[in-house]
Amino acid sequence: MSLWFWVLAACAAVYATKLLGYLVPQSWLVHPAVGRVSAMLTIGLLAALVAMNTFSAEASVIIDARLGALLAAALALLLRAPFIVVVLVGAGAAAGIRALG
Repeated sequence: MSLWFWVLAACAAVYATKLLGYLVPQSWLVHPAVGRVSAMLTIGLLAALVAMNTFSAEASVIIDARLGALLAAALALLLRAPFIVVVLVGAGAAAGIRALG
């Protein structure tokens, strides 16, 4: 089977999943537990994404300028900086750490 078969199969599976989402009864979606679970899943997935992108390189754990950028951005968040400032602080911290060696 070719690569295009798998690409089209994945597209069909994603589209079918989206269509199934429209078939979920409204009464299920307004239940408070669904809101709590979806909020927790979002936070957990975002935390896992940040951790994987901060501490991984190929098949090993690495600590480099990304950790400093994450700490600087977290400090900017604690100081209630706007999102664009948080991004700029993180990028600046990473650039500064990489420039220092």
